[in-house]
Amino acid sequence: MIPLNVSLSHYKRADIQEEIIANSKDREVAVKFNDNFSKRPDILRHPSDILELAKQGATSFHASEELWRNPLQLDTSLRKHELDNLRIGWDLVLDIDCGIFEYSREAADLVIKALKFHGIKSISSKFSGNKGFHIGVPFEAFPEKMRSEETKKMFPEAPRKIALYIKEMIKQPLGEKIMEFEKNNFNAIIEKTGKNAGEITYYANKARALNAEPFLNIDTLLISPRHLYRMPYSLHEKSGLASTPLNPEKVLLFRKEFAIPKNVRISRHRFLARENAENDEGRQLLMESLDFNAKQEAVSIKEKREFEAPGKALPEELFPPCIKLILNGLEDGKKRALFILVNYFTSIGWDYDMIEKRLKEWNKKNREPIREVYLLGQLRYHKQMQKKILPPNCDNEMYMLGIGVCKPDNFCPKIRNPAQYTTKKAWMMNRGSKAKAGKKAEIEKQPKTI
Repeated sequence: MIPLNVSLSHYKRADIQEEIIANSKDREVAVKFNDNFSKRPDILRHPSDILELAKQGATSFHASEELWRNPLQLDTSLRKHELDNLRIGWDLVLDIDCGIFEYSREAADLVIKALKFHGIKSISSKFSGNKGFHIGVPFEAFPEKMRSEETKKMFPEAPRKIALYIKEMIKQPLGEKIMEFEKNNFNAIIEKTGKNAGEITYYANKARALNAEPFLNIDTLLISPRHLYRMPYSLHEKSGLASTPLNPEKVLLFRKEFAIPKNVRISRHRFLARENAENDEGRQLLMESLDFNAKQEAVSIKEKREFEAPGKALPEELFPPCIKLILNGLEDGKKRALFILVNYFTSIGWDYDMIEKRLKEWNKKNREPIREVYLLGQLRYHKQMQKKILPPNCDNEMYMLGIGVCKPDNFCPKIRNPAQYTTKKAWMMNRGSKAKAGKKAEIEKQPKTI
């Protein structure tokens, strides 16, 4: 909770108003009033709008990664092709959060180095306002087309694939950097992250090494249609700090004290400055990210071929423990859980009406329910894509393990995916029923004796 006098003092600054307005151009904007967002879509027109909203209790301002011809025409009922026609581009915004500020800072520095390695010059960065960092690359850095497809239509797939590619690149050096920061003290890392030794340890050439992947979160799930990020110089409701832009070359020197509202100074390194972008500088990054993900998909194609979605909806008694735990309601990880549930339900034969009803029931059980407009938007987007994909595998650190719902039963070791758990159980039950029916028919065919 941010006191009204603090937010008013911060947002009445003309230089901060100017920076927020500059960042809002062509973007959908949402205003947050401590725990609640304003009605969407919205835009910011004038610097004075910011102070007026602050007087009404506004605590932070959020903007879309996507750039729109007219943001006010956005509506949850729009189909994919309508959104594509309205979208004029998208910025790459990588949200890096390891849960520990110092670890996130190391990760942000490595992400910046990875982008530079791929020839990106127009890199911008800012402190998220709490425990992480945002790294940005403006849309103008990317080619207009990639392999005959308009780049503006490659949202959210392209930024998601870039995020996964970058994460793979930095996870090993990040482990080394964190070990160096903690002076090789594994117990300190375990205590700070809440992970057990088995989760964060692997052996390379018989030497113990840190696996940073379980707590390295480069947000891929939330790179989704109409996803918002906290705007530069906007306050963070939990920490009370400002989301402060900084020099990407000096991210390791950043301290939280710089983001205390009274200490905030306007950086000459503006976040997502379009004038710094060079045409086509992002081609190599985009191309290599697409190639990397294609190879990853090829590796798992055998597993996907082995899976066949059922023709009719399978019942809840066949759900695996992780899905049952999610459906009991969650305190954290609800958006990741939503991603799991939508893909799980479609993989076990449920239609979208059934899914919508069950998701609404689940959402009521969450300690803080997801906004219904977001829930229905994700479901609608999945339906428009017309792609049925499996939910994340059981060993996926970011999902099942990351939100703490992997509580295996005796059947779990036989499977690799929650949907596979349900379909395999259904197949076994069906086979058992057929065997019993066959045995009964065989008995009935036998001649009766007196």
